[in-house]
Amino acid sequence: MIKRLFNGQINNITVAAGLVGASSLVSRFLGVFRDRILAGEFGAGDTLDVYYAAFRIPDSIFNLLVLGALSAGFIPIFVGLLKNPLDKITGFFAGEENKKAWTLASNILNILVLGLLVLCGLGIIFSPGLTELITPGFSPEKQALTVALTRIMFLSPLFLGISAVLGGILQSFKRFFVYSLAPIMYNVGIIIGALYFVPAWGIYGLAWGVVLGASLHMLIQLPTTIALGFRHRLKIDFKDSDLKKIGAMMVPRTMSLAISQINLVVITIIASTLAVGSLAVFNLANNLQSFPIGIFGISFAIAAFPALSAAAFSKKDLVAGFSSTLRQILFFIVPSTVLLITLRAQVIRVIFGTGRFDWEDTILTMNTLAFFCLSLFAQASLPLLVRVFYARHDSKTPFFIGLFSALINVVLSLWLSSRMGVAGLALAFSLSSILNFILLWLALRFSLGQMDEIKILVSVIKFSAAGVACGITVQGMKLLIWPFIDMTKFWGVLTQGLVAGLAGMFIYAAVCSLLRSEEFMAVWTPIKCKLCRQPLKKVTTEDQGEARGI
Repeated sequence: MIKRLFNGQINNITVAAGLVGASSLVSRFLGVFRDRILAGEFGAGDTLDVYYAAFRIPDSIFNLLVLGALSAGFIPIFVGLLKNPLDKITGFFAGEENKKAWTLASNILNILVLGLLVLCGLGIIFSPGLTELITPGFSPEKQALTVALTRIMFLSPLFLGISAVLGGILQSFKRFFVYSLAPIMYNVGIIIGALYFVPAWGIYGLAWGVVLGASLHMLIQLPTTIALGFRHRLKIDFKDSDLKKIGAMMVPRTMSLAISQINLVVITIIASTLAVGSLAVFNLANNLQSFPIGIFGISFAIAAFPALSAAAFSKKDLVAGFSSTLRQILFFIVPSTVLLITLRAQVIRVIFGTGRFDWEDTILTMNTLAFFCLSLFAQASLPLLVRVFYARHDSKTPFFIGLFSALINVVLSLWLSSRMGVAGLALAFSLSSILNFILLWLALRFSLGQMDEIKILVSVIKFSAAGVACGITVQGMKLLIWPFIDMTKFWGVLTQGLVAGLAGMFIYAAVCSLLRSEEFMAVWTPIKCKLCRQPLKKVTTEDQGEARGI
């Protein structure tokens, strides 16, 4: 059973999305637990500012060098080699199945490791200058500590780079279960660092926890990858035609990621000049709002990518697949937005309201989270929109639109942060995300024509009506429960938030059912069949041999 779970292939999009979403849920809960430990231990102050600043440069290197190649080029080319009939025949006679695909994987792995060793080595050497560049508002003591943590964290991109190649292989073979465990293990490593390394080594334990998490991220995927037939070859071939294809495809994607990373660096620079703890508050609020985005937006986008790629140049099928997936994402994101806005005080006090995280920190995080929530619909939809372009072999359009949106974000961040503090950074981020969403939609519509807007609009109206009812219910239940509980205690705040949230979710589902929402029925029917022990009709994808990923 365990072996089948680890090595079994998953061909159904909904099942794959559910699995990735469930693992993302677990990972996000662990991330929340991690943030609770950090907030309680250090508060939103100097220490967490240093931690998040030290995280920025190593994380940027990983995203630029690794994700740029894998998200745009490696997986599509690798899958193409797995499906190529000629390669299968030659591999059969050579006595090694998928030989060409495994050779490509080894080549990519070797180049990435070599590149990461050079870049991380340079990063360790030049950390003082880099740190001074991104934290101009830090005191000399804070900058020195940031340098020390940055040097330790520069070990993590190496492990994550290897893990990303392994993850690309697993996605290509549709081994989503093992792939989905990797981020869970990453957070486990950081939590171990916070709980056990910090008491022994102080703040340096946080950095070593990140390194441990990165190594666990890699190790959990290694056995299944080997079981699939991967054997590492210590050889680099820069003349390989498939490698050149990946290089050509990754350049625009890497530039797109560069925009995103520069955006985050600019936010770090601005936050370092604001009040102490601003960088910590921004990251804590960002992690909370990322919760539903990771569970719903990214999970559905990952699971839908194979079908979108298969229908990339069949406009009717592509639009139908896009519309269905987008409506499912919005079905979950609308109530998530309502609940996060109406219960943000309860959520923040329950998660972070311990130890040194005081009421002033809570107010700052509440206000920042509220502005983030304004663009949840756009942020959750962007992974799907971008993947439609990638499926059609167009990575330039998202790049130029992303570049323009990032520039707008920088301008708005400078303007709004001077007036609103850290909350202004969140508002600027939301406004630029919504702009990015609108421009990508318009570009896609120009390319494909009708995007099934009428059906999407009808669904959104139903979700919005249910969302309003959900919000009113939550607010009413909060007032109803308040006189009977002690709001100065953890359990009082938890009870109020939990009861009000569950009531709001029930009303949201009830209104969606009353309005006969197609997306609600798609979720409820399998649950109903399980509860009633009725057989569920099996759904399979037409293309059993292709998978894509981030």
